[in-house]
Amino acid sequence: MKPVMTIDEIHAFLETDFPQIHTEGRVFIVKAVEAGRLRMTLDPSDRHLRPGGTVSGPTLFALADVAAYAVVLAHIGPVALAVTTNLNINFLRLPAPKRLICDARLLKLGKRLAVIETSIFQDNEEELVAHATATYSIPSR
Repeated sequence: MKPVMTIDEIHAFLETDFPQIHTEGRVFIVKAVEAGRLRMTLDPSDRHLRPGGTVSGPTLFALADVAAYAVVLAHIGPVALAVTTNLNINFLRLPAPKRLICDARLLKLGKRLAVIETSIFQDNEEELVAHATATYSIPSR
């Protein structure tokens, strides 16, 4: 599976079609896109933290979902109506209030459904903060 969108094209699409995810500045940053994969980062601010000073579960969920959406778009093109039909996340470690890295990998890309695995970590790829699987519904083209 070869990507059909570049990093700049993905960012431009998210800016125009989903500006609400960047209401307080761009936080979801695509760092790499390659065959079947995408890497996205998020530098958390105070609004992403929960009591106790760790990154909140909703922030991790959003990162997994946006990265899954972005990897699908990177491979099918700018299809705004591709939607999440399922996302299951496991929170594995308390994340420190610093950069999160999310690797999204297409497990299956069909005509109507895409299945994606995301792994979120900070300093060490072997020490996952969260792991999620998502299914996206792809509209008829």
